Amino acid sequence: MVLGRALAWTAKRYPERPAVAGARPLTYAEWDARTNGLARALGEIGVGRGDRVALVAANSEPMASAHLAAQKLGAASVPLNVRYDPDELAYCLADAQPKVLLSDDSTVELVGQALERLADGDRTVLIHDGENPPDGARTLEALTAGGSAGPLNAGASPDDTSVMLYTAGTTGRPKGVPRSNRAEVSAGLAHIIQARYGPSESTLCAMPMYHTMGMRSLVAMVLLGGKLVFLPAFRAGPALEAIERERLTALYLVPTAYWSLLEEPNAADACRSVGKLAYAGAAMTESLTMRLAGALRPQVFINHYGSTEIYTFSIEEDAAARPGSAGRAGVFSRLRVVTADSTRRVGPDELVGIGETGEIVASLQSDEAFGGYWHRPDADERALRAGWYFTGDVGEFDERGDLHVSGRIDDMVISGGENVHPLEVEDAMARCPDVAEVAVVGLPDEKWGHAVTAFVVIEPGDDNPAERARQVASWTRAESRLAAYKRPKRIVVIDAVPKSPVGKVLRRELAAGHYEARAEAEP
Repeated sequence: MVLGRALAWTAKRYPERPAVAGARPLTYAEWDARTNGLARALGEIGVGRGDRVALVAANSEPMASAHLAAQKLGAASVPLNVRYDPDELAYCLADAQPKVLLSDDSTVELVGQALERLADGDRTVLIHDGENPPDGARTLEALTAGGSAGPLNAGASPDDTSVMLYTAGTTGRPKGVPRSNRAEVSAGLAHIIQARYGPSESTLCAMPMYHTMGMRSLVAMVLLGGKLVFLPAFRAGPALEAIERERLTALYLVPTAYWSLLEEPNAADACRSVGKLAYAGAAMTESLTMRLAGALRPQVFINHYGSTEIYTFSIEEDAAARPGSAGRAGVFSRLRVVTADSTRRVGPDELVGIGETGEIVASLQSDEAFGGYWHRPDADERALRAGWYFTGDVGEFDERGDLHVSGRIDDMVISGGENVHPLEVEDAMARCPDVAEVAVVGLPDEKWGHAVTAFVVIEPGDDNPAERARQVASWTRAESRLAAYKRPKRIVVIDAVPKSPVGKVLRRELAAGHYEARAEAEP
């Protein structure tokens, strides 16, 4: 199966079923016809099998339709981060060499600045969705109106690239991750199985489609014949309005998004139709897990652990019963934990014992897996070994056989010769009643080498951060239950924890000193 054909077949099965909700609703028959017309129009301006179509736009039906139209031509879509600065976007465009680039009103200025940095930027055909197209751009609606809506089958194969996502990268330039139709369809099926979706499921597409979570929500609903509500960006108020209005049944969000939902007074009432919750992208603290389970009382509540490169690593099927567990390998997955050693090239057979911490590796035999980075043999050399993907994450298997993820190898704090994993300390600190959010990093220290440092956010409007810092320090000493060497040596109050667009904590920003302290204290 390939994704373009999957949409056409879903439309044959359920032509009248709602596909897209919102201001311009579409049935599956209408969405199939719309994407056929757009595909033919893209073909007329030169897009063919193997070409790339860049998408620099907020989540929307037009963006999703452009992605699906590319699939019907055997082309690959390249959704790019709308938060890139112009230099980063220019780099990705130069790397991907798209035949066509789609912008919208929210990104038109960014796209223009990026193209100015490219000597051959005029070779890319510009298409715009919105009221303010740049000079020389064609409008998406005009293209769609001009194309025939009849059946279209360009003969894409399962091995053709469906999408290329760019990883954020902790260091250096973003890396392109080409994903085949086989990998995308398999990942969508895995998501349906693992999140226990059923007929007539409906969900938000609120995580950005340049991220694997947003793309997975789209693909899963297309395969299943489910209903999608697109949000340009996640905000708790509009999200709850959409959930209540459309009576959505499933949510797939990052932990910070769930935290924002629970801060709204009407969250439980608005989410009465929601029976299935899944989270990914970052660890969820035990306190947030319990709050979420208590407020929404979901029938299904899973923790999905994976990556852009291989969609699923593992699934915890009952996150409320086992908070912090990443569970067992996914339906198409196989995992190992091997020796973590940055000084040499560890092999995938160097297994550690139960309860021992090491690097998590995943089998590349999974149908959800990519085949290697785009034009980056250096990255392949680091991450791909003997049929296994080395994730850069550290963790361990417990006696039950469940996986527990401790964090990133690069995030590990070595303090006084002891390894301290930030997630463990953050989970403990999140139970402090004075802490709204926390991020833990190691900062250089003459005595300890690196001192475990907790950056905490207190309640908005609190006008006495120094007193609050002292209270957090006192609680850490008396109530955290952390071993002495794991306890933070410093408590730093800040206004907000830096995060990526999908809610991952950017500890490297704090480690680099990119913060303004409101107050500090020592436990």
